[in-house]
Amino acid sequence: MRVYVPLTLSRLAEVHKAGELGPGPLTAYAVTPALREWCGSDDTEELEYAALSQAAAASLGLIAGDSGAARRRVVLAADVPDGALGPGAAVGEVGEVLVDGVLPLKKVAAVHVDAEGAEADVAAGLLGGEVEDHELLWFATQEISGLIA
Repeated sequence: MRVYVPLTLSRLAEVHKAGELGPGPLTAYAVTPALREWCGSDDTEELEYAALSQAAAASLGLIAGDSGAARRRVVLAADVPDGALGPGAAVGEVGEVLVDGVLPLKKVAAVHVDAEGAEADVAAGLLGGEVEDHELLWFATQEISGLIA
């Protein structure tokens, strides 16, 4: 199952250094039955985009809780076995799941991050402004070191 894990850039640096994220449970977002119902769609790309968007909103919440965090949303897209989802996996918000254990960096398929030019709008988003106009950019895991430099 593909999960989307919200982070901050500083947390991404920690994950890169450690080679893993965890221990769990880790809050993530995925295509769940509740998300399918909420979206009213069976289109896989649309549903995965909705899960990614939920994780981006959660990343904004993490930034709000860390005054020193760079004003750029970060989401890890990772593939985990269905058995990695904890008991009562669907929790809280639509699409929210808990991932048990440790998530090795080698299981991360991609990193999605705001462009540097989005920082002012992300900062405004912390105060209720619009951030949705900024699409998260896609990066391979080999590019993490450049993102956190």
